[in-house]
This record gives sequence, C-alpha cells and structure tokens, in this order.
Amino acid sequence: MSGLLDIEVFVSVFVTLLVIMDPPGALPIFLALTKSLTHKQSVAAARRASLVAFGVITAFAVFGQQILEYLHISLPALQGAGGLLLLLVALELLTGKESEQHADAGVNVALVPLGTPLLAGPGAIVATMLAVQKSERPAEYVGVALALVAALLVVWVFLRFAGRVHGVLRESGTVLITRIAGLLLSAIAVQMLANSVRAFVSGEG
Repeated sequence: MSGLLDIEVFVSVFVTLLVIMDPPGALPIFLALTKSLTHKQSVAAARRASLVAFGVITAFAVFGQQILEYLHISLPALQGAGGLLLLLVALELLTGKESEQHADAGVNVALVPLGTPLLAGPGAIVATMLAVQKSERPAEYVGVALALVAALLVVWVFLRFAGRVHGVLRESGTVLITRIAGLLLSAIAVQMLANSVRAFVSGEG
C-alpha cells in the first residue's frame, strides 16, 4: 500500500486543507446562507458546495499555474478578489440582508460563496497547487488527491448535518449565529485583503 500511497504526503496535505477550510467555522456561515431553504435544498447545497470546491481546487491543482499565467493574474490578485467577495457576503450577514439576496437563489448559494471562495479559497488552492508541484512520484500524487477527497468528505459531513444544529438553535439562535458568522467572515475577508496587499507591496504580485 505504501508503494501506491505516500502516507506522509497524505497526512500533511489532509491536515493542511482541513485547517484552511475549517469545517466547524464554515458551519455557522452555511446555516446563515441556507436558513431560507428547505431541508432538501440545504442537503443539496451541502453536496454541491463540496463538489464545487473539489472541482475548483482540482482544476487549479492541475492547470492553475497555466491559467494564472495565461490571464496574467498573480496569486495575490486572486487572494484579493476572494477577500472582496467574502467581505460583500459578510456585510449581507451583518445587516440581515442575506435572506433577501438568497431567497430565490435556491441551492445556487452552494456555488458562490460556499463552494468558492469560502471552501475553495486562495489558501486551499495555493496549498494544493504547491503540494502537486512538490510531488515527484505517482504515490505522492495519489496522496495529494486522496487528501483532497478526504478533507472535502469531512466538510460535507459538517454541512450535511447542519440542519440538526439549526433545529437545536431555533430561529433566534440562528440569527445570533448569523451575526457572529458575519463578523468572523468579515475578519477573514479583511485578513485575505491584507495578505494580498502585503504580497503586492513586497513585490510578490
């Protein structure tokens, strides 16, 4: 088995992606964005968000460098764009306008902002790209691929059973969680923007 799978690479990439994606941290944001959806739609949103994140990260892992070079986009620019998008979502959560924005969106909230840039954000994309670039043997590539699948399975489990958390919190608790999620998400967005600006100033962009 060790010849087919590099355990060290698998564990390293899995832990890194899990920390970056932060499934427990994404849970309140998922609840806030899907509170106007039915249980069936929420389950579908959890599945789509995980699949979208997998598709985006995989695409960048395989073709990321070529895509960015072709479009003349730097990683700091990608990070800054993700930060701006998350900041807009955070402001909607803080002002209570997210239900108006997403009431007719159905499970499309799984695409943006759940699938990307929340789950498949610059951090996860860059981490996977670097892991692929460092890999030299087939076993290492398999380790990276399985680590990505395993991390997103954990994310899906958290989002899939978010409805039970909503049932415990009730409406008032969900509103409180929504405001807290908006605050945390705005902090994440500002940090992404700060990192982007820092990278541009230091000449990395």
